[in-house]
Amino acid sequence: METVNISEFRSNLLNYLKKVQDGHEIIITSHGKTLAAIVPPISKNKQAKAKLKHLAKNAVIKDVMSPTNEQWDALQ
Repeated sequence: METVNISEFRSNLLNYLKKVQDGHEIIITSHGKTLAAIVPPISKNKQAKAKLKHLAKNAVIKDVMSPTNEQWDALQ
């Protein structure tokens, strides 16, 4: 994460936006106080894959098909 003063950010806006596009986070300050944080956009595909990976770690095979000992009409 890079911290940059607002005047420096304004002067080199395109360069900083390219850094963000490449995955870097930038904190913009004025007189030592944080004004904003610029972060790369979240890829919905990557976010969905990460959630699926997390679910896959905890999933049990066939747990959805037979949650109880009862027979389901759909399974016949």
